[in-house]
Formats: sequence, C-alpha cells, structure tokens
Amino acid sequence: MGLLHSLHRNVKTIAMPLGMVVGAALCRPVTALETVSHQMITPVLIFLMLFFTFCRVDVRQMRASMLHFWLLVLQLAGCAAVYLLLCRYDPVVAQGALICVLAPVAMAAVVIGGMLGANVTTMATYSLICNMVVALAAPTVLSLVGAEHCTFLGILSRVAPLLVLPFVCAQLCRAVLPRLTRWIAGHSQISFYMWLVSLVVVIGRTTAFILDLRNADPRTEIALALVALVICLLQFKLGRMLGRRYGDASAGGQSLGQKNTVLAVWMAQSFLDPISSIAPTAYIVWQNFVNSYQIYKKDRETMKNQI
Repeated sequence: MGLLHSLHRNVKTIAMPLGMVVGAALCRPVTALETVSHQMITPVLIFLMLFFTFCRVDVRQMRASMLHFWLLVLQLAGCAAVYLLLCRYDPVVAQGALICVLAPVAMAAVVIGGMLGANVTTMATYSLICNMVVALAAPTVLSLVGAEHCTFLGILSRVAPLLVLPFVCAQLCRAVLPRLTRWIAGHSQISFYMWLVSLVVVIGRTTAFILDLRNADPRTEIALALVALVICLLQFKLGRMLGRRYGDASAGGQSLGQKNTVLAVWMAQSFLDPISSIAPTAYIVWQNFVNSYQIYKKDRETMKNQI
C-alpha cells in the first residue's frame, strides 16, 4: 500500500506537464480520434470525473457564502477591467484577456482542489453558482465587445449537461446506492487520471488549432500568451488571498484561477476574433504548470508531516 501511495504521489507531480507534452506531440492523432468520436471523448471524461467528485458532496451541506459572492465580483469586474485596460492597445489581445477572466471555474477544479485540501463542498457549490452566473452574463458581455450572435441558450447548452447531470446522478447514487458511493469516495483518485486523459485531448486539439492558424501576427500571438500568463498568476494569487480570509486558501485559489478553458476557447472562437482564442489556449498551459507546482508543494508538506 505504501508503494502504491508513493507511486501515485510521484505520478501526480509530473503528470500534468507530461500530459501536455504528450497531447502536443500527438495533436494530429488526438484530433482525428476526437473527430471520429464526434467530439465526445472530453465530455464523457468530464462527466465521469465530476460524478466521482460529486459523490463526495452532501447536498444538504451546500451553502452559498460571502467567499462565493466576492469571487464572482472579482471575476465579473475583472473581465471588464482588463478589457478596458487593453482595448486601446490591441482589441484582439483585450478580447483574449477578457475571456481568460470571464471563463467560469473549471469543472476539474473541484478535483484538483480536493487534492490540495480544499473543502470539496465549498468548491462544488461555487462551481454550480459560477457556471450559471457566467451563462447568464456571457451573452451580454460578449455582445458588448462585438459579438451579436451570442445567446444565453448557446452558452448554457455547453455548460449545463456537463455540470448539472453528473451532480444529479451523484446525488441519486448517494441516496439509492450508498455502498457504491462509499467505494467511489474511497477511490476518488480515479478522477485525477480521467482528468489527465482529458488534458491530453484538450492540449492535442488546441495545438492542432494553433498549427492550422493562418494570417496571425506573431507579435499578437506572443502578447496573447503573455497576457494569459499574467492573468493566470494574478487570479490564483488573488483567489488564495481572498480564500485565506474565509479559512480556505486552496478553494479560493482554484475557484478563481482554474478556468474552464475548453469553454473559453469555444467562446473565443465562436463569438470573438478567433485569434483571441490563443489566450485561453495558453492559459491551459499556465494553469496546469501552477497546478503541478501546487500538488508538488502539497505532497512535500504531507511527507514532512508524516515524518
């Protein structure tokens, strides 16, 4: 058991950077596989991953809090602030920055947050609230920056099935099959490996998109990647600072910093200048480096406490 635990810990430390390298290297086969599956690989993995995570959540303990309120304020005010700050410099870069802030919390953030010791119920509650608020706000925000065909139902249809259905199924499982639920809760690390496979697929798809991109100014591409890096680090830092005030720094950091980049890339490509999607694509890389470091640091602390 000690050997398996040590192996799992070491795999977690290197898994995310390795997953990104594998996804980039196999971008063409991954994209072809996604095409054959009618783009269903990632949604199925996300559904199963969230089902495993939500099985650990008791709906009776879910409560909205002031932490959730201030995280939403930072997110909605922040997307407007970065757009207004950058739009005079470059409208495309401003759109990319806006999407990196506006994008809702990643569905996988609950998984990573749990690994870092965050309160899973707190994060699951915010995940539901945040995705619904963004689904309501995004059509208005995107239309103000020039996307007239963005609709409430268009955004909601991409979020609700992957977020609501696994939560409902998990709660039904808790009520009807408690023994299965306890087994799932005891093997929650399986969701990490599901998430890792989905990371390989997302990186593969986005790498292929960048390789196929035409007529993009390299300076704009670099600016989008750098802006995404700055926003990523700021959001993780601000989230942790806010979370610490309410007794859960990890929940705050993951809730504000880890974004649903799959949805963000889709929104940028569908409703803004497609080149702006380079920012959320780069954000995938930055946030996973941050997550790798956090998991490494958490595991070091755990090992020290065990000595």
